[in-house]
Amino acid sequence: MKQTLLHHRNILIVAVLALALCLSQRTVESYGDNLQIALPVAAFGCRIATGGGGDYAVRFLAMLGTVHLTKWGLGDARINIRPSGSLHGFPSGHMAAASFGASSLVNACIEKSPAVKTVVILAAFFVGGSRIESDSHTLWQVLAGALWALLFERGFRKATGRIRRLARKRKDDRMAAGTNTENISR
Repeated sequence: MKQTLLHHRNILIVAVLALALCLSQRTVESYGDNLQIALPVAAFGCRIATGGGGDYAVRFLAMLGTVHLTKWGLGDARINIRPSGSLHGFPSGHMAAASFGASSLVNACIEKSPAVKTVVILAAFFVGGSRIESDSHTLWQVLAGALWALLFERGFRKATGRIRRLARKRKDDRMAAGTNTENISR
């Protein structure tokens, strides 16, 4: 089954995005709302199929958590005010989620398909545009959401890989030295 999913992943990714659009109300805002869910969900499915689902989930949840902590922490700071006048606009969470999913898809799942890469990138851009069009965010709030996502998706991917390798090396070193927890407790 895993091989079938990997073999047909480009079709599955495009189908998920198309389904998100088909289930949307016919408004720019609704299309953006649904794509900001579909992109990270498609990426998560792909990462599960390729063996990186846990790492993806941790980085995505950390990214989303820090986005919302920032929105609440900035309070009524000017950068945090939405075009509509309400608070909690910086950074755009919709754009962060869409960009995180799109970056993961482009860099880990569909490296060899320029057409699907283009569709995914345009879908993420559309989410950002929908947030501006609906007066939910400013251009700067949208760009900050995209950069926030790239920091967590690309930047911390390398860091979590290094941490895993170091932990594995330490465990291997302890086992080779005969100092596992059973020998220490005796």
